[in-house]
Amino acid sequence: MDNAVMPGRIAALENVPHAIPYQGSKRRLAHAIVPLLPSDTGTLVEPFAGSAAVTIAAQHLGIPRAARICDINEPLIALWVRILDEPAALADDYERLWHEQRADPRAYYDEIRAKFNATGDPQFLLYLLARCVKAAVRYNRDGAFNQGADQRRLGAKPDTMRARLIGTSRTLNPSTVATVTDYPAMLLGAAGSDVVYLDPPYQGVSRARDHRYMAGLDHDSFLRHLAEAVAGDVSFLLSYDGSTGAKRYGRPLPGSLNLLHLHLYAGKSTQATLNGLDHHTVESLYVSPALVDRLGGPAGVMARLPLRQAHRSPQALPDGVDD
Repeated sequence: MDNAVMPGRIAALENVPHAIPYQGSKRRLAHAIVPLLPSDTGTLVEPFAGSAAVTIAAQHLGIPRAARICDINEPLIALWVRILDEPAALADDYERLWHEQRADPRAYYDEIRAKFNATGDPQFLLYLLARCVKAAVRYNRDGAFNQGADQRRLGAKPDTMRARLIGTSRTLNPSTVATVTDYPAMLLGAAGSDVVYLDPPYQGVSRARDHRYMAGLDHDSFLRHLAEAVAGDVSFLLSYDGSTGAKRYGRPLPGSLNLLHLHLYAGKSTQATLNGLDHHTVESLYVSPALVDRLGGPAGVMARLPLRQAHRSPQALPDGVDD
């Protein structure tokens, strides 16, 4: 994509703790997303929680006064509640599971997966995230976790996981809460000073079920909610589509929403590299009109991005920004 821009790195974010591995995490792109939060941000709301990478980065920099991470995945939010409220006890649970697996890691993983599907216990989910292939969550048609184990590794060592859990908890506390809430309520209920960061499932743009998520995302309903949010002057940022090499994922959002569309270069594709290909990933970031106004217009948005250089085009600008 010729008009993609390459975000720079923010030195203060290099050592941000992250509690859980999660495929699709915006940890790398947080360097470009967090600078677009106004200094007067009241609450940062992340309705598709995942690894909460953007919330963690923003709280690490002390930008929002408060934060709220949400998801409809109840075990995931239960895990976040434990990370926030009792990270040391959760680390103890993980350490026990990690040591118990060593006699027969493959069989033990299958055993814990079965226990998790029966109970939804967050300590089991943490272990599965640490051990599953590519930290990629997968669910079957019945909503059961069905991703297999990465047979090459045992997951993060207990001391490493403990440091991650406690570090993340300290970064997020005491102003972050985690709740089981669907995204429309969080998006449309945002206050004027809030900012909502949306990172929904890309494959939800079709009616086919996406097995990375416990529930799909209906594209048409999503567009209606976005239109309501724009009409209600909600400040939001949205990651929704992009490309890797010649392959596009997700359907670009319609221009009628009047969103500022940035194309962010996200680096070489790890999966493509493993397949012997030299493919690069570009991800879209959409900025709502209300947030663009708060940041001083499209030029103000660009001025906040920590750009290293343009990818392919040295004068690249986002859609909607004039030379």
